[in-house]
Amino acid sequence: MLVALAVALGAAFVVAPRTLAASGSGGGFADERELREALGEAFVEYWASGARDFSPGLESVVDYWFRYHVAKAVIAAILLVVLVALGVLLWKAFLRAGGPEVGKRAVLATAGVLVTMCALFSLVLVMANFQGAAAPFSSLLPLLTGGGAEGELADTLDQIRQRLAESLSAGGQTPPPLEVMIGDFARYHVAMAVIAGTVAAVFIGVSVVMWKRFAGTGSGRTRRLLGSFGVLSVVLLLAVIVVVVANTTTAADPGPALLAFFEGGW
Repeated sequence: MLVALAVALGAAFVVAPRTLAASGSGGGFADERELREALGEAFVEYWASGARDFSPGLESVVDYWFRYHVAKAVIAAILLVVLVALGVLLWKAFLRAGGPEVGKRAVLATAGVLVTMCALFSLVLVMANFQGAAAPFSSLLPLLTGGGAEGELADTLDQIRQRLAESLSAGGQTPPPLEVMIGDFARYHVAMAVIAGTVAAVFIGVSVVMWKRFAGTGSGRTRRLLGSFGVLSVVLLLAVIVVVVANTTTAADPGPALLAFFEGGW
């Protein structure tokens, strides 16, 4: 049942978010190309307006992107719970498998590793999509620069790069739309710092539990498994701490990172 549910949720993660996001008041988009075109037109209009508030077209795209990320985050979170439950069952079955059942243990161990890796990938999806939901405007920006901008959009991006560079180097006046971009870009990285910090706290708890049980367990399969998960939790904790530090640093001074992004360095 858990395997079937995991497969169904994996398919839903790919297919369902676009439909769910389109159910909002602003409607949706047939494909990524249509979304890029709508975003490009709305973004050019927003920059030309010189106002802080989003234009109606851009607000519609941002609202759609928010709903899209919320749907993906929720589905990925449910999938993560299912995969964790399935992994626990598999590893328990692996530990219960008797001495002569070598083939069965190998199958259970392989399945356990595969499910564990899938669970970690689902965790990354949860983190990324909650970040996207927290700052949907910034998470849309890669759609503007990817694939090569042309026409008015290319001119707009050139103007943004120029004004942002002037603001950082000479302390020039920052247009209101650019202030919004910088603020939302900072929020985007603050969100990931908070999310990663929460995940780091979970990994600390898991690591403590694993190593305590490792210390209290004699030699054998259980001890080796606890040691393996203890090492994995420490490695993952270190990786998440790097993410926290990197995003906190960027959030504290988002301007240079945003300029690097628009120049293709992020």
